[in-house]
Amino acid sequence: MLKFYFNGSPNPTKVALFLEESGLPFEPIAVDTRKGDQFKPDYLKINPNAKVPAIDDNGTIVFDSNAILLYLAEKTGKFLPANRAELLSWLMFVATGVGPYSGQAVHFKHFAPKEQNHDYAHNRYQYETDRHYKILDGHLAGRKYMVGDAYSIVDMALWGWARMVPFKLGDGAFANYPNVKRLVDEISARPAAAKAVALKDRFTFKAEMDDEARGNMFKHMTTKVA
Repeated sequence: MLKFYFNGSPNPTKVALFLEESGLPFEPIAVDTRKGDQFKPDYLKINPNAKVPAIDDNGTIVFDSNAILLYLAEKTGKFLPANRAELLSWLMFVATGVGPYSGQAVHFKHFAPKEQNHDYAHNRYQYETDRHYKILDGHLAGRKYMVGDAYSIVDMALWGWARMVPFKLGDGAFANYPNVKRLVDEISARPAAAKAVALKDRFTFKAEMDDEARGNMFKHMTTKVA
C-alpha cells in the first residue's frame, strides 16, 4: 500500500486531496515537523530534503508535492488535462512561484523574530505573493479551471496554497482575487477536500510554536553559514 508522509500544511494537504479524489488506498504517516520528525534518519531516506510530503509507492519514492501530484496523475490517468504544455507551465508556476513566495510571506508575517527589522523581506514577499495571485486571477477570468475545461492536478496544487490567502496576505485579501476565491470555494466544497483537510485530525501534532518547534522548523535561527 502507498505510504503517505504528511502533516497539515499546504503542500501535504494538496496531495491528500488527490489521494481522496482518486480513491487510491494509502497509509497516512504523520511527520511532526515541530517535533523534528523530518530529521529522523529513517525519514531522511525517504525525503533527503527533510520536508513534507513524501510518498513510498511500494518502493517507488517521490518527494516534493508537485512531483507527487504529477506522478500519481500519470500513474492513475486521473486529473490530467490534455494540454500537457499548459499543464506543466502552470504546475511549475505553482511549484516555483506560488508555493515558495507564499511560504516566505507566511514566515515573515507570522514567525520571523519581532525584535529584528524584517521590513524589506516582509514587503518583498507580500508583494511577490500578491503579484502571483493577480496573475492567477487574471488567468481564471472567464474560465472555470486552470487548464482546459476539467478539474485537474493544477487546481489541486493551487488550492493547497490559495485557501490560505487570508493567513498570508490579510483577512480581506480574497477580495483582490475573486476568480481565485471562486475556484477555492468550489474545490473546498468537494467531499474529498473536506477529507483531505480533516486527515490531520486523526493524529496528534504538536500545536505550540515554542523554542523546540522554532528550532526544528527554522534552523537558520540557530545555525550560521560560514
